[in-house]
Amino acid sequence: MIESRTEVLMPLEDSSSAFADPSREGAAPPEHDLEGHIIEARSEDYFHARELQVDSEWFKTAVFYEVLVRAFFDSSGDGTGDLRGLTSKLDYLSWLGVDCLWLPPFYDSPLRDGGYDIRDFRAVLPEFGTVDDFVQLFDQAHRRGIRVITDLVMNHTSDTHAWFQESRADPDGPYGDFYVWSDRDEGYPEARIIFVDTETSNWTWDPVRKQYYWHRFFSHQPDLNYDNPDVQDAMIDVLRFWLDLGIDGFRLDAVPYLFEREGTNCENLPETHVFLKKCRAVIDAEYPGRALLAEANQWPSDVVEYFGEPDVGDECHMAFHFPLMPRIFMAVRRQNRFPISEILAQTPPIPSSCQWGIFLRNHDELTLEMVSDEERDYMYSEYAQDPRMKANIGIRRRLAPLLENDRNQLELFTALLLSLPGSPVLYYGDEIGMGDNIWLGDRDSVRTPMQWTPDRNAGFSRADPARMYLPVIMDPTYGYQSVNVEAQMNSTNSLLHWTRRLIQVRKQHPAFGTASFTELGSANPAVLSYVRETPPSQDRPYSDVILCVNNLSRFPQAVILDLTQFAGRIPVELTGSVPFPSIGEDGYMITLPGHGFFWFALEPDPKSDGAVSGHPVSSEAEQAVQQ
Repeated sequence: MIESRTEVLMPLEDSSSAFADPSREGAAPPEHDLEGHIIEARSEDYFHARELQVDSEWFKTAVFYEVLVRAFFDSSGDGTGDLRGLTSKLDYLSWLGVDCLWLPPFYDSPLRDGGYDIRDFRAVLPEFGTVDDFVQLFDQAHRRGIRVITDLVMNHTSDTHAWFQESRADPDGPYGDFYVWSDRDEGYPEARIIFVDTETSNWTWDPVRKQYYWHRFFSHQPDLNYDNPDVQDAMIDVLRFWLDLGIDGFRLDAVPYLFEREGTNCENLPETHVFLKKCRAVIDAEYPGRALLAEANQWPSDVVEYFGEPDVGDECHMAFHFPLMPRIFMAVRRQNRFPISEILAQTPPIPSSCQWGIFLRNHDELTLEMVSDEERDYMYSEYAQDPRMKANIGIRRRLAPLLENDRNQLELFTALLLSLPGSPVLYYGDEIGMGDNIWLGDRDSVRTPMQWTPDRNAGFSRADPARMYLPVIMDPTYGYQSVNVEAQMNSTNSLLHWTRRLIQVRKQHPAFGTASFTELGSANPAVLSYVRETPPSQDRPYSDVILCVNNLSRFPQAVILDLTQFAGRIPVELTGSVPFPSIGEDGYMITLPGHGFFWFALEPDPKSDGAVSGHPVSSEAEQAVQQ
């Protein structure tokens, strides 16, 4: 393990001319130990957050909430959100029903890629605060029963990182082999270029070392060399640093690209899984109850490998299901369940200890990498008619504008997010229907300040508007004067209150997080129906059976479902505890409004002496029938 102390890493002054960072000019070079290793920060030099009770499966039923520190709340008045500001809003997130915060990178960075270009893995970006501020966020979140995970970019660093500066300056030194260097720019030709809008090659010439370095993303983000055991040890030490301080897990960014091999596309290689098993072993042995989430924008049959061995799940605890998200949008616009049904049918089973993460929108573009060319053209024609709405291979818009601010569609999409297999991830501001600003560059269109009040700067900051990191949304439909938390808090019919209510319903039924998933076919292609079921448990002595029926059409639809296996049970609509007619031996007809949905608990009939399929009667069913 590399020796460590509290000093912050700085680029070497004598070797950084080609990639000078104006904000760091004049900084002292990093200190080194006697063996030439950089002396890094230690977790022992900071206080540690209180820990939550160890729960090895908390992520299976959790509702995640992605929030950009920069975008949530500015406590210092400098126009940029910060850690203390986020900490001050934890009560709002607790009220909403959030179980876990997901934070994109907060590390020290030159910010050429929104913080995904990390300059120091053990330091906080100064405008966000300090490491102590971050630990205070953990501590206060844990006090409210909220966990915190963050992105860890394992594949690459910023070209201003001290490791890279030393690697380029001293090829024979301790960091000379920390990155992938070559005398030629012809290696690994089968590897695709990810950012086709800006990059023409995965190799870039370095005038200091006079060699090419490998990068799968932007040219200012050189890839680490994971064939070097010292790199693996250094990154595991980064994991330990933040886990010691109290963080609850990591979303491992860009993990499919860690290794390179000739004759392959350099994605999903076996060596990657060996390293992830090594990381997981550290988690299990030293930090039980913490979680690893894989960010792998791949086909489900490839992503499932990131859970590890099928019988034990010894790599990541969770992985995002990227291909599902665009197909939800396609299915609703086509008014046909087939895109969703097809991708779920092609999703292989995962270890019982693992879970998918599902989402509708996040801080990136709505990615269309995992769709066919025809499907991509369809999505562009339906959701990105203006060319400015496109970015890379995707659409840079928020949920509400994508759905034309239609309340019925917003509710339907949220219901799908909260009921399909996996743990849902909400994106900050979507709970109030925030809009986007396509006039801003790249993905900043969906990263504008959170809209708290109708006051200046949307209540986000006391700063002069000219100092804001991005302007607040001010258009007539989505402007902060009308779309804000304060206004929706004061209206029980608002999207915010509705979203909170649906989250509460989900939390009352473990079947939404841990149950089996069985799609119910029907003759009506516009209706997507499925059953989520868990067997009886110590906490719930009867099986939890949830029937979800979703109308993907804008017109009212009727559907006849085969529910004979649940004959004798009473469907109780969950948002209002309204009982429907008992299920019989014939087809069960349900009529839904346009873009409507129902969540039913299929409860034993309280009039049947508490014996339906051997399960006792729930108080919920009894109360509903007596109303």
